[in-house]
Amino acid sequence: MKKSLKIAGISIGSLILLAFGIQGFLLRGTPGQSLSPQNYQRNIEYSSVPTLLIPGWGGSTITYNKMIKYYQQKDIAQKVLTVWVAPNGRIWTEGNFDGQKNGLIQVLFTWNYNGTYHPQIKQLTIVLNYLQKHYHMQKINVVAHSYGGTEFIHAYMSSKYLQDHIQLNKVVFLGVPVEESLSDQLKYRYHLVNKSTDKNFQRLFLEMKNWQLNYPVEIYNLMGSEEGSKMTDGSVPHIQSEMLKSLIKAHPSIKYHQKVYSKTTHFQLHHRTKVLNDIANILWGRN
Repeated sequence: MKKSLKIAGISIGSLILLAFGIQGFLLRGTPGQSLSPQNYQRNIEYSSVPTLLIPGWGGSTITYNKMIKYYQQKDIAQKVLTVWVAPNGRIWTEGNFDGQKNGLIQVLFTWNYNGTYHPQIKQLTIVLNYLQKHYHMQKINVVAHSYGGTEFIHAYMSSKYLQDHIQLNKVVFLGVPVEESLSDQLKYRYHLVNKSTDKNFQRLFLEMKNWQLNYPVEIYNLMGSEEGSKMTDGSVPHIQSEMLKSLIKAHPSIKYHQKVYSKTTHFQLHHRTKVLNDIANILWGRN
């Protein structure tokens, strides 16, 4: 009996160590590579406005690993800072932001496997406040995938402090759901706001309506469409993302852009080279 218990204990301990090892690997962060001015591209605008990369549910280093490496390889942008945030709100960082051109900031949640995205809203609010106060950020770009975008919009819109101290420049949503009660077979119509039973969306609708926005913002809503379907990317129905139009309707200073990529899954929205090139052009392309 004792021998069996000992074997079971060793097995459980080994599994726990393996799990920690895997989680550590997933949260390692993508290595940064500095841009050199002599390698600047003619078709790229180099700006001191940083870009936050926010993963979705279960997202990790893998989410933006290819994007970061691709932009660094092409001398488009540079990873300058990794920010880890734990469920208790503790933050630690690697790297630094001091106005580097086309700086990328990788946000990583040490645990984002909850049944709801609300814990990550709180954690992301802490991250945004930290970045503003520690690095004096006044304007940011955002690239957010899936629930990462849901968490960001809730965190930002529920904080008067963030609205007053950080301006949004360009926001790129990749398969981001903002309303989750409507049938996935519906096509977007503004009147659907009255049909929504999603309390999170209803609260967000009021927050957006009361947002005292007095500067221009560009929002890009990029969606995938899995093969054989025109209504979903395989994980997020288009209607859940397109309801974003209803949220920004009250703000004429917001320029809204929408694009659907055919034969592109939820995962491929942050992985396909075509999408990565489009995001780079959105954020830094010379018009």
